[in-house]
Amino acid sequence: MTLNTRLVMIMLSLLVIAILTLFFLNQYSQNDMVDEIQESSTVVTRALQMSIEDLTSEFEPDRERLMEYMKEAKVKGVKEINIISNEGEIIDSSDPAKIGKKREIRKLEKGLKVSPGTKAEAGSSRAYDLVVPVIVGDEQLGYVQINLLLDNIRTIQHDNFINRVVATSLVFLLGISLTIFLAKRYTAPIKNLADGVRRVADGDLSVTFPLTKGDEIGDLAKNFNEMVEKLREREILEKRLYEAEHLSRVGQLASGIAHEIRNPLNYISLAIDHLKSEFLAACPGKTERFIPVADKIKEEVRRANYMVVNFMNFGRPLKLRIADISYSELIENALPVLQEKLTEQRVAVRIAIPADLPPMRADAEMLRTCIFNFVTNAAQAMPDGGTITLGATYDREQNRFLLTFSDKGGGIREEDLPKIFQPWYTTREAGIGLGLAITERIVREHGGEIRVASISGTGTTFTVVLPA
Repeated sequence: MTLNTRLVMIMLSLLVIAILTLFFLNQYSQNDMVDEIQESSTVVTRALQMSIEDLTSEFEPDRERLMEYMKEAKVKGVKEINIISNEGEIIDSSDPAKIGKKREIRKLEKGLKVSPGTKAEAGSSRAYDLVVPVIVGDEQLGYVQINLLLDNIRTIQHDNFINRVVATSLVFLLGISLTIFLAKRYTAPIKNLADGVRRVADGDLSVTFPLTKGDEIGDLAKNFNEMVEKLREREILEKRLYEAEHLSRVGQLASGIAHEIRNPLNYISLAIDHLKSEFLAACPGKTERFIPVADKIKEEVRRANYMVVNFMNFGRPLKLRIADISYSELIENALPVLQEKLTEQRVAVRIAIPADLPPMRADAEMLRTCIFNFVTNAAQAMPDGGTITLGATYDREQNRFLLTFSDKGGGIREEDLPKIFQPWYTTREAGIGLGLAITERIVREHGGEIRVASISGTGTTFTVVLPA
């Protein structure tokens, strides 16, 4: 339901409530007014009846009867009753002192008039004189004068006025309360939206609003969430564009490094081999001191060359040379290159590959790089030595290979797992953070994926899933 519809319904409801309330109050007041007029008419009728009896009687009026009647009539506001003959003589009265006195007939105003010279009692209304001629047949016998107060009728009118004012005020108070309620109900979400917009403007794109309403506020929240979602997508695209530009620069840098650094590194490596052969011939007695130093220099050159190769592989597009290869043979050819370093680190490699493992279609050189990276990382995770287990199985149902690389190192922290395949991320001072990033890229280019299972203090297992 929209906000406009709710406001219109509230206004119509208040209008209907006000009309019905005033209608019922008016009906109630009219009923009281009619009852009061009927009772007053009964009093006047009784007074007229007594006047006719006194005016037509040959005997003296029964004053006791009139006095008894006045006891009841005073309750209805009758203060005085005078029965006047055609000559103006008061032949009977509720006030005995006025009996026998004369009234000027010409000054008697027939009907209901304000009593001249008579003031209302404290808290009551003004007194009225009701003068009615007494006619029997075609003959006028005299007049009856009734002095009465219309307190009850005025009280009913006053109460009716007060009730209408109170009812109208209550209806307006209800309307004001509903208005304040709606204002708070709608201004709070609007304020939250304003705060959310301010947070988004400051760069926080995690802001979302629950869609709990179907009105304009709900539509606004929905549009806001869609806007934030588009901003998130745009931010992701900008990050990818930045990474693509960055990788392009890295590729250019890698190309330059390949030409500027690899040739000197190869020359240094060859020079070390030449120096070793020359030194062994010239100084055979110092072999134990020279050979370890030369091997260390050559190892550092090899490591620097390995970093350069990683830069080159990461910065340039991959060109896979797919062929049928034997994974067991690939392992046997790759491990001797790493054996010297593994022995130095007191790391043993256990191979758990079934003899009937079928050939797989992959790029042998790229897959060899993946093996080097997995084994190197596993060895670095066990500084005190340990065992690396290389396994492989073939899932015939899903037609895929599962290659596993397990170590007994310290494991990977749970908060670091989402970051290990990001470029440049590393937890080691000597690393550059490209080994696993390159490995994940190679596996993805083969149409596969890498799964990681790590337990802190127990070890880590990488599982490479490759389609057959």
